[in-house]
Amino acid sequence: MKKTGIIGCGWLGLKIADSMSGRYSIYTTATTEDKVEDLSVRGFNASVAVFPDFQLEKKIEEWSEIKDMDILIITIPLSGKSCCASSLYNRIQHLLSFIGDFKGQMFVMSSTGVYPDTPGEYAEESLSPDKVPGERMVRNKYPQANILRLAGLMGDNRLLKNYNVSNLDAPVNHIHYEDICRVIERMIERGLEGKLYNVAAPQHPSKAQVINTQKNLPFQEEVIAVGKIILSSKLVSELDFVFKYPDPRFFH
Repeated sequence: MKKTGIIGCGWLGLKIADSMSGRYSIYTTATTEDKVEDLSVRGFNASVAVFPDFQLEKKIEEWSEIKDMDILIITIPLSGKSCCASSLYNRIQHLLSFIGDFKGQMFVMSSTGVYPDTPGEYAEESLSPDKVPGERMVRNKYPQANILRLAGLMGDNRLLKNYNVSNLDAPVNHIHYEDICRVIERMIERGLEGKLYNVAAPQHPSKAQVINTQKNLPFQEEVIAVGKIILSSKLVSELDFVFKYPDPRFFH
């Protein structure tokens, strides 16, 4: 049974761990002892790991279990859009110390938020990882790292109708967590390394259409929402991938 490490076992990390449970030996990290205890109760090996945004007097020690791992999945925020450059640098340096000289298959959860917030269609070629500080820093040390730029995380209790939403005519760029898990599984099966994929549902209805559908309300006839659109066609063509949830209106 292959050993998989998941660094940052929050909402998404836990979904990934659950999807792999029973087929992989799962090692996880969380930021508090309470969360570690919850993960342990669910049957996962768990330990506390924190990657602060400031410099430390001592380097963070390498994860003791990592030398036996085949696969590593990183879900902590690395896109850097919400913090300053020095904070991001410190956080990633701590992460790199924790990972050490890992040689196995690696997945980094980035975000489609790295693309400009201007109307247009964005494919992977629209923005090189070299231009995204967090992605660049990880790739420089681990060229084998697969970078998955995730659209807005949805599914289960995460539905657009539950949020205060503005700009209702704008198109959504969302992804159901089950499809993220399926993408990772497909890439593991194929042993892929060094890939960059946008992971976004291929349909982009407006926010109003999504909310009305989720509230079982009538919605306007089909209109094409104009705005920022994240393309996942590279993922579809290279992995022969078929989305289980292609339309964000029906993530519920």
